[in-house]
Amino acid sequence: MDYSELVKVYKEIENTAKRLEKTRLIADLLEITSKEDMEHVVYLLQGTVFPPWDERKIGMSSRLIIKTLASTIGYPEQRIESLWAKSGDLGTVAEMLMKEKKQQSLVTASKLTVRKVFDNLQRLASLVGEGTVNKKVALVSELLHGAKPDEACFIVRTVIEDLRVGVGEGVLKDAITWAFLPKVKGIEYGRELKSNKVLKVNSLKDLNKLKDETVVEPSDEKLAREIYNHFASQVQEAYDLTTDFAIVAHEFKDKGYKGGFILKVGTPIKVMLFEKVSDIKEGFEVVGKPAAIEYKYDGFRIQAHFENNNLKLFTRRLEDVTKQFPDVIKLLKSHIKAKDYILDGEIIGLDPKNNQWLSFQNISQRIKRKYNIEEISKKVPVMVHFFDAIRINGQNLLNISFEERRKKMKAIISQEVNKIELAKQLITDNMKSAEVFYKESLSKGNEGIMMKNLQGIYKPGKRVGFGVKVKPVMETLDLAIVGAEWGEGKRTKWLSSFVLACIDGENFLEIGKVGTGIKEKSEGVTFEELTKLLRPFIIKDHGKEVQIKPDLVVEIEFEEIQKSPTYSSGYALRFPRVIRIRPDRNAEECSTLTQIKKFFMKQRGRKI
Repeated sequence: MDYSELVKVYKEIENTAKRLEKTRLIADLLEITSKEDMEHVVYLLQGTVFPPWDERKIGMSSRLIIKTLASTIGYPEQRIESLWAKSGDLGTVAEMLMKEKKQQSLVTASKLTVRKVFDNLQRLASLVGEGTVNKKVALVSELLHGAKPDEACFIVRTVIEDLRVGVGEGVLKDAITWAFLPKVKGIEYGRELKSNKVLKVNSLKDLNKLKDETVVEPSDEKLAREIYNHFASQVQEAYDLTTDFAIVAHEFKDKGYKGGFILKVGTPIKVMLFEKVSDIKEGFEVVGKPAAIEYKYDGFRIQAHFENNNLKLFTRRLEDVTKQFPDVIKLLKSHIKAKDYILDGEIIGLDPKNNQWLSFQNISQRIKRKYNIEEISKKVPVMVHFFDAIRINGQNLLNISFEERRKKMKAIISQEVNKIELAKQLITDNMKSAEVFYKESLSKGNEGIMMKNLQGIYKPGKRVGFGVKVKPVMETLDLAIVGAEWGEGKRTKWLSSFVLACIDGENFLEIGKVGTGIKEKSEGVTFEELTKLLRPFIIKDHGKEVQIKPDLVVEIEFEEIQKSPTYSSGYALRFPRVIRIRPDRNAEECSTLTQIKKFFMKQRGRKI
């Protein structure tokens, strides 16, 4: 596929705010994409050349791109920097300059292909050692020499990982559903459905009759929506198992409705999530009696993948943190005996003086650490609590009851106090016993308890009724930072007054600003730390104000949620305060507008 075809779709997506139109444009592109190009196109649509869990990164800064543009197009770096400061988008700058001044080599170059762009950008990540900078510049410059002005815009945006076309998981999921699964009459696809191969159905069970039909005709509107949701959930479940839309799209294009996906050791899955309930009584109502009740530890969640003596650790955000935790790797290899496994657990910090459990904030620094790992391992030792099993000895455990999964997990782990243990558990149907266990968990510095249905299966990525969490009444929100202001006086080098946002579908909606709970020095969240973490995600400068790409999530406590026309969410937080940074959360996993509406209605006895 020519890269120009992908760029045409980029531009069309960029110029529409309509989700339905974005979905149609991507679905049309995927339908005409060959199986050989599918991986390249799907990754590039997401502004990357690697799956989300791959530790390789393109690794070119905006400054290096300015150097590359200067050497390729023949303009001084100062002018490029000046244009960048005005527009806030290096891609737009590249397009404008290439329109303005084309060198002979740019005019006579052959067409760029998607494969060529993909291959060059992937090679950037493999370059190390002497001469790396010049080699990276050469690879990107080669693409720019062969690019039209609009192609140069998106090459540059992809390299600096800021594509700006708004293709989120939801849109991509629907686009794959539209492209490769049967269309459903009664559902709006943005175009007329035409097909001679139509299957009429009266229930979901009738989908078993599907052969090569491309359109399904349900008996009524309600069934149409039910069938479409079934198809969309197939794509979502495939993504939850593979965490790679490129694999999902390739498989559905190849096999359609009959496509199947398997657990693969070494590829992280979307972990099962749990809703919060107000108290233990409500917890029993959701999960049933008796229930398995476990400590909810104040650490960070990990998946441990082991096969062929190769062990990897992934966070909830799908980040590979194997190198950051050599002590955990050693511990798991010596205490777990199995041919292979995928286990779900929590790493918590230990005070080296007394082995007391530490809060998450004390160990969060280890997640991002790239250097002096052995030193910080001694300074901040950790232990692991495992609470679920996804695969053991070649057996997929997703559809096995929690009770059985726990037994199989216990059989392969040699527990050692303050090293590696199963989550502490109580099985009971007694409210008083559960309350005592809850208070015991809190007294040890934990966040609360988990309550689990003993017969519940494991549903990757889902918040279902198989388990809930119970925490103290003080509500908190996980919110993304989408803006900030540069400080004044002694804080001029730091960002401050951070703009917070919740999520609603694909959109981030502002809900207030926060500057409280952040310190200048010492322990806790500092202005310096937040500035360092947010600086790579600054999209635009407006004087003192900056716009930030949603990536960093912070946990916020507040006194009250109020209705407000000031912010795009329609709500504002009264007296918000930063509790901690949540490196274990993606921006897409921050609190939803629906959750905020529920919290608002619960206040002062309002009925939901």
